[in-house]
Amino acid sequence: MYETYVYDESILPLLYRMSNVEEIGLCLQVHDKETFIDGKHLKRNIINRMRRLNHFTFSISSFISTRNKLYLPSTKDIQCTFIDFPMNNIISYVDYFSEVHKGGQCHIYSYPHQMEYYGDITNNFPGGLFEYVRVVSLYDEYSFEHEFFVRIQKSFPFVEKLSLKNGKPQNAKQSYEANNDHRNVSVIQYSFLYQLSIVNVHDDYIEEFLFDTKTYLSNNVILFINYESLERVTHNFTRDVTRINCTKIDKLNLYGATKCSNSLEEYFPYAKIFYP
Repeated sequence: MYETYVYDESILPLLYRMSNVEEIGLCLQVHDKETFIDGKHLKRNIINRMRRLNHFTFSISSFISTRNKLYLPSTKDIQCTFIDFPMNNIISYVDYFSEVHKGGQCHIYSYPHQMEYYGDITNNFPGGLFEYVRVVSLYDEYSFEHEFFVRIQKSFPFVEKLSLKNGKPQNAKQSYEANNDHRNVSVIQYSFLYQLSIVNVHDDYIEEFLFDTKTYLSNNVILFINYESLERVTHNFTRDVTRINCTKIDKLNLYGATKCSNSLEEYFPYAKIFYP
């Protein structure tokens, strides 16, 4: 995924210099746009300018500021711009964030998705099967429930690297605990995952991945995590329900700590411990 703040100044001119190209694939994160990149934009600024283009695949996320905006397009509005699009089946969805970014995100992509990366997935993710994707990032200002992670695993069965940012506690978890009923919580198996980043998250998501009643991790996983959060969730490295998955960590990258204790080393018996 290529990230740019100068899409109009760099990406479009580059494409125009390749006017004879017949096939192209774009995987972009575009920041500081006044409006979302949609079907009309692609037709006007790319397809109509590249006359020999006959195969166009893309995965584009565009980000706008919502400050002083009178009109904020919906997912339906964006999808309507692809009604007479000349190529492929196109999927789009829009998210608006009010707490941190004060902006909006629009993700448009051709389906079947042929890129290796799928970024900034939110609760509005429409699902599907993405067999080529190996790197996934998740972000939202609304909580990710366990069933969301079930959908993620089914949609990305070959994911190898997964990162997550979410500071909101899970709502359904509180209901399960109140009723003491975990029977309907399915265990998610990540068969190919070898790198997991859960640094900037609520403790509920650390439990989501480290509880063996919720997640089955393969061996030799590289874990990025905050030390204090890990200490809380593992009950100072004594908790049984997190012990099995912690023994599968091959490299432990601890943020917010300077040295490890004996109990930490015993709890992660096969891990090399680093302090980024």
